[in-house]
Amino acid sequence: MLPTLRRTAILGVGSAVPERVMTNDDLSKLVDTNDAWIIERTGIRQRHIAEPGEALSDYCLKAAQKALAMAGITPDQLDMIITGTATADYQFPAVSTIVQHKLGTSGQMAMDTTAACSGFLYSLSVADHFIRCSTYDYALVIGAELLSRIVDWEDRSTCVLFGDGAGAVVVGPSEDEERGILSWSLSADGATWPSLYMPGGGCINPASEESVKDRLHFIKMEGSDVFKTAVRTLQERAEVALENAGLKPEDVDLFVPHQANLRIIKAVGKRLGIAEENVFVNVDRYGNTSAASIPIALAEALGEGRIKKGDLLLLDSFGAGATAAATCIRW
Repeated sequence: MLPTLRRTAILGVGSAVPERVMTNDDLSKLVDTNDAWIIERTGIRQRHIAEPGEALSDYCLKAAQKALAMAGITPDQLDMIITGTATADYQFPAVSTIVQHKLGTSGQMAMDTTAACSGFLYSLSVADHFIRCSTYDYALVIGAELLSRIVDWEDRSTCVLFGDGAGAVVVGPSEDEERGILSWSLSADGATWPSLYMPGGGCINPASEESVKDRLHFIKMEGSDVFKTAVRTLQERAEVALENAGLKPEDVDLFVPHQANLRIIKAVGKRLGIAEENVFVNVDRYGNTSAASIPIALAEALGEGRIKKGDLLLLDSFGAGATAAATCIRW
């Protein structure tokens, strides 16, 4: 259990995804694959893909505006904007500063976190601690990716997995002492980095004619290694978050895991002992949207009436570098 300070609550949620839908049959026209093969191995049936010329900040803005409207908070009331992403508009500045500008406000602290698929929960943990300590009152936390821009559409082992989108939450101090973020569990295991990364674009392999020719600016993944690490790590982080909150898996009303792969989701839920009907799944409709996955799922679950006041939510993520994060939230 975290120290008794102010408690942070989610006040508003929003999401935004591209209109264009790419089905598995569409993908079969690009690479040697088919609908049955993709569904059997991933559970994914379709994903949303941004159009050329669209920016990540465009989707961040749409999701943020929905979250702010639900929270009843104006952009100028925000003290902090933080975005988890690996596919920002530019290498720098932080996409959060561009979102700030598009919201028509300025002066707030604005930054990004780069923790791959764990980026949203890493960002939420930062905002939570600022609010708990009374440093700030309101924060906009975004998870967003345009992974289609770094997917190798000639690599069937990876291009079938990923999609685009953004999700956002507005958080602030809870008026109800029983409501809000109850606990955290965060970790990383840097030894795993070669199993999921993009080799080009950094200081090791800066952009060059050779790096483009060698297709270094695309996601590279060792799928079996990632699967094994993900299942184990997601289970561990969830168990620690529950323990830190003094709770048990049977207390969970809705488990919202990172939507990477249906087989991973089912395996983790089973290991934790959480009933299947209490596990939220939308990977079939969006694919793996990395840092956007959990906030998109939250927005969808809320819209479907799957979340009620007083419910216990367990959010759980895993990403490249074996970053991982889980949190318990009383809605």
